[in-house]
Amino acid sequence: MRILLVEDDSQLTESLTEALTVQRYVVDSVRDGESAWEKVQILAYDLILMDITLPRLDGIRLCKRLRDRGYASPVLMLTARDTSLDKVIGLDAGADAYMVKPFNLPELLAQIRALLRRGQS
Repeated sequence: MRILLVEDDSQLTESLTEALTVQRYVVDSVRDGESAWEKVQILAYDLILMDITLPRLDGIRLCKRLRDRGYASPVLMLTARDTSLDKVIGLDAGADAYMVKPFNLPELLAQIRALLRRGQS
């Protein structure tokens, strides 16, 4: 399973990549929304794990662009934006799941497994 991690925090990217790799996922990471958009044009991903606050193209606009172009793979937003309105905006933009930072790693991994199961049906 291939995951695209879209996160501009290098420390978080490193720790998430390590945790996901231990779970036997192949992880590609980019630091901004435009780079993520370029990656999905080239490679097929089973899941995208993205922040909202990103340089060049934020996560909301990236998610809308993906969905507008028919991209069907699951999207999990992982962000510090924690109001109910933020969650509604993220989910309405096309995210399949929304988690707030700081997060519990086992819970994040369970969310990823659930989304990947759903994506395979």
